[in-house]
Amino acid sequence: MTAASFLATGALAMLGLVWLREYLAGFSAQRPRHYADATPQFDLIRHLNGPMICEGVIYGPTGRVASRFTGRFNAEWTGNRGVMTEHFIYDSGETQDRAWHLELGNDGAIRAEAADVEGTGQGRQSGPTVQLRYRLRLPRESGGHVLDANDWMYLAPNGTIVNRSQFRKFGIKVAELVATMRRVDAS
Repeated sequence: MTAASFLATGALAMLGLVWLREYLAGFSAQRPRHYADATPQFDLIRHLNGPMICEGVIYGPTGRVASRFTGRFNAEWTGNRGVMTEHFIYDSGETQDRAWHLELGNDGAIRAEAADVEGTGQGRQSGPTVQLRYRLRLPRESGGHVLDANDWMYLAPNGTIVNRSQFRKFGIKVAELVATMRRVDAS
């Protein structure tokens, strides 16, 4: 074996180990069942309802903060179907609007659609968590790429929701979002 092939084999082995760690023990490895018996119980209709404020950061592929944002949300439910409108203001001055159309099954399953989501997002509420997976199409000015999103919301004891999302392209993490969401008085 030549030095170059030995080096290439070692590099591939390391990449494989990093991949295994992420998918077996990292953020991507968690499943809703891991939280099923934990409390408090996240009730999507109760906890994502009415006006909310959101504050967060987006990390780029190197782990550095790429953007900061605030958002105003409003969620309204009729039975097990809801619409959550989002208005984001980024530190660059750019704004973004999105409307999520949500459907909650009796078993905790979630279906979610939005104009910039390819197909239908699938998720589940379980214990104090909600997970949603979907394919997000970035705006044209951001490259227009379609990213695989793994979105987790964790209910804090005071009712604040902590949101952590990872975005991947070809299985490689290209961005991560961490935000808080909390209800605000309607007046």
